[in-house]
Amino acid sequence: MKKSSTVIAAATALAATTIAVAAGVPAARADTGPTTASGAVAALAGSGAPFATAHNALGAVPASSRLTIEVWLKPQTAAAASYAAAVSTPGSPLFEHYLSPAAYTTRFGATAQQARSVEAWLKSAGFTGVSADSGRDYVQATAAVSTIDTALKVQLDYYRSTASASAGQYRLRANDRPVSVPASVAASVEGITGLDNAAPVRTYSKPAVASAPKSAAGKPIAFPCSDWYAQHYALRLPKQYGTTSFPTIVCGYSANQLRAAYGYNRHNVGKGVTIALVEVGLTPDMFETLQDYAKANRIESPSPSRYAELSLGQGSACGDPFDVEEQLDVESSYLLAPLANQLVVGGDSCNNGFFGLQALFNADTTILNGVGGHPLAQIASNSWEGGDEALPLNMLNIEHAYLLRAAAEGVTMLFSAGDGSGVETPSSDPYATAVGGTTLGIGQKDPRLFETGWSTGWSVDVNNKWVFQGEAYAAGGGASLLWSQPAYQRGVVPSSLAKAPGNRGGLVRAVPDISADADPSTGMAVGILSFDSKGNVTGYSELPVGGTSLASPLVAGMLADAEQYQKPFGFLNPALYRLANTRAVNDTLPITSKTPARYHGVACDVADCGLLSYFPFDDQSWSMEGYTGQVTAKGYDTMSGIGTPNGQNFVYSLRRIYG
Repeated sequence: MKKSSTVIAAATALAATTIAVAAGVPAARADTGPTTASGAVAALAGSGAPFATAHNALGAVPASSRLTIEVWLKPQTAAAASYAAAVSTPGSPLFEHYLSPAAYTTRFGATAQQARSVEAWLKSAGFTGVSADSGRDYVQATAAVSTIDTALKVQLDYYRSTASASAGQYRLRANDRPVSVPASVAASVEGITGLDNAAPVRTYSKPAVASAPKSAAGKPIAFPCSDWYAQHYALRLPKQYGTTSFPTIVCGYSANQLRAAYGYNRHNVGKGVTIALVEVGLTPDMFETLQDYAKANRIESPSPSRYAELSLGQGSACGDPFDVEEQLDVESSYLLAPLANQLVVGGDSCNNGFFGLQALFNADTTILNGVGGHPLAQIASNSWEGGDEALPLNMLNIEHAYLLRAAAEGVTMLFSAGDGSGVETPSSDPYATAVGGTTLGIGQKDPRLFETGWSTGWSVDVNNKWVFQGEAYAAGGGASLLWSQPAYQRGVVPSSLAKAPGNRGGLVRAVPDISADADPSTGMAVGILSFDSKGNVTGYSELPVGGTSLASPLVAGMLADAEQYQKPFGFLNPALYRLANTRAVNDTLPITSKTPARYHGVACDVADCGLLSYFPFDDQSWSMEGYTGQVTAKGYDTMSGIGTPNGQNFVYSLRRIYG
């Protein structure tokens, strides 16, 4: 490739519908158990990891290992949900009457007495470093595994990694049974993190395919990638859709190409708005990387006065698991909102208990706890997922609790919807704005040749025939297993797409809400710095990257443009769905038999994809391995939600709603 790397309603009604969970999925509760020497204990329902089965166990975690856990405190969820809905719903008397972080804690958070009770218990059980965060979201504590096992009535074991759970560089561990806590504090506990160290789900994608059938040798053929869609064609390939000539995979769109596609305007550039980008660890010299990216793309240079980093705990001392992710987040949000303030928040990468969701939860709650009486940002872009809706219930409740806080404080929480078919969390939560993905064709002169829902298949050349391998990657989405349909989706989401899975009655939350470019076949050229062994910068290069990790910060940039000189928009969905089927959004349409063959997919050569490959777009079929029933359709669909931001129409339409 030319680029340097192959990595390629009424408020009450709304609240009532959004906090309801599916039948058969109980709300987290503590069931009082037997009395022990230290008093009655209660088991915390939903506190076990799905992968922690006896069959997968590999032995106990050493008793002397020290871990930091967090006991999350239970807020006044029902009252908070009612307020969050009212403050977010246009026409409500409380619309845009946001609370300060301290006011939220006083009104809806756990009480100081609840926090003190949990702190006292942990100290008496032998934990050290016991303290609550400023918003009384959780109490943090450190202890040896032997102390944790005794205090929580569990055994921490190591487990085999699975397709859905691993711990990256660490051994995967979890508690072998639901945790138990003293009955005296059980009513104050929402959940406990730091026991399970499963890593979050990454949501950036690269065009290279990792594995393939042995019989697929691939022709020794090479062709260049394209700087714009259909710049180059691969010729004399196996026939597909009646042709043997296919556009080649995109090298990665530039900043100016993406600006043109999403209607960037130099008068609306996010001035005065702060976008928080949530990571684990921090990338070295990220601001220098952004400067080099701006120079290479011939756009305005970033100002150090509008860029800041916040490192939590030991930061990146134990690595940077969000490397590439962070560059993608910073650069893509900057290109659409160059005068916005950027705050990169890096969770602790060192403490093993922080490697998973706990580090990301901490980053989000730090933004919401804020300083000086305000949250740290008006918009937070989260390019990660916790997993599918089988995630332990106490984790789901923790996510839901801080999303309610965000809505009440006026912070927009964007979450990437994932890079494979199906519904993920936290994006499925009714108080998250789920950002899906599209495949976007940008031409040499036409910035929007086509845009369709991101569901890309993968075929490889076997003896001069394309052999279909199944789904390569796709935007997350579909019908939720957990949440009832929120009021803001009524009348917009077709009932066929909001039908509850299985035999459950009623309509449910559908995902995603909005979208932007995500297919790595039509992705973004991301700027990366290289370093020598001493940490000195040795060069700058660009590599094509996609995923809903690209889509989320692109949407964040457009939102910042709309919020310029405005009050914070806060929880966006009640307003967002008013834009459905209007000129404010581009409706992504399916690929059909009437679509020109050149828009059906792209080819990738052996050098860049490992095998001679063809990637068909908008592949939707139950015969395709990995397919979960998502569709691209006119109007709302489960690939792209209501569609993608339509430039200044999107900006001014939101401003009219928020005033």
